[in-house]
Amino acid sequence: MNRRISTLLVALAPVVVLFVLLSAVTVPFVSLGPGPTFDTLGEVDGKQVVDIEGTEVKPTSGHLNMTTVSQRDGLTLGQAMALWMSGREQLVPRELVYPPEKSKDEIDEENTTDFRRSEDNAQYAALSYLKYPEAVTVDSVTDPGPSAGKLEDGDAIDAVNGKQVSTVEEFQALLKATKPGEDLVLDYRRKDQANPIGTATVTLGSNPDRDYGYLGIAVIDAPWAPFTVEFNLANIGGPSAGLMFSLALIDKLTTGDLNDGKFVAGTGTIDGEGEVGPIGGITHKMLAAQEAGATVFLVPADNCAEARSDPQDGLELVKVGTLTEAVDALNTISAGGEPPRC
Repeated sequence: MNRRISTLLVALAPVVVLFVLLSAVTVPFVSLGPGPTFDTLGEVDGKQVVDIEGTEVKPTSGHLNMTTVSQRDGLTLGQAMALWMSGREQLVPRELVYPPEKSKDEIDEENTTDFRRSEDNAQYAALSYLKYPEAVTVDSVTDPGPSAGKLEDGDAIDAVNGKQVSTVEEFQALLKATKPGEDLVLDYRRKDQANPIGTATVTLGSNPDRDYGYLGIAVIDAPWAPFTVEFNLANIGGPSAGLMFSLALIDKLTTGDLNDGKFVAGTGTIDGEGEVGPIGGITHKMLAAQEAGATVFLVPADNCAEARSDPQDGLELVKVGTLTEAVDALNTISAGGEPPRC
């Protein structure tokens, strides 16, 4: 009996060791796969994904879905093997996703910053496409700082001490003629229906990096509209939602359905001038879109070769290099024509 037990224990030992390895040992890999998709024309948690206040919002139909890539970190050997064998997940070395010189919190913060910047660029690109004129726009207000509580993000500055300004260059030229301690009178427009026009008097501070007055704001030349736009998606990092945000904004501000009522999905970064840039994980996003029900997928032009390498049944791949090209492609599809394809 003792010999049988000993033999059994010896036979089971490798199995136990393998089980421990599979369940307890982590591997230096991250799994990438299809992530959730969100309809930028719809709602999330009871809020419009693209929420516009202060102007008429036109009715829409169909879908304009942004797509994401899921990431799984801290994988055990068993989890990694199971995900790889599923055929839906890609294992990549962890340092490609989380560079060792940065903490995970630092990387997450960078992704969040990129996402917020993509929201601003999406708005500027859409408003530019819709021909809203540019203004000297407050991009951020330093708090504490001379302008805190007097100017707000999104204000359009029209005049400095009574002199009209229409570009950042003109604005900076007037600012550089000031000294710390002087009062600066700024005429502005604000995206506030109750108080759309105002004047702020700011006592200029000092800054060791300059000898002229410090206002405590960052300004940019950007198209300006008298309404507010909020993008309500939390816990989504990176800049790749920009294109779909811009399209949703255009669709909500113009008459007719941009997508002709179809289920359109896509991805792509966007800058303030409407240039669409490449992204990572295109094939994962295509699979997510196809499984969600999309029939058309907007692909950044620089991602087309990769997209063609793993086509999804029933998913039409449309190549776009700019916001204008994306709108034109959707209009062509609506009219029954042939859009540019990957």
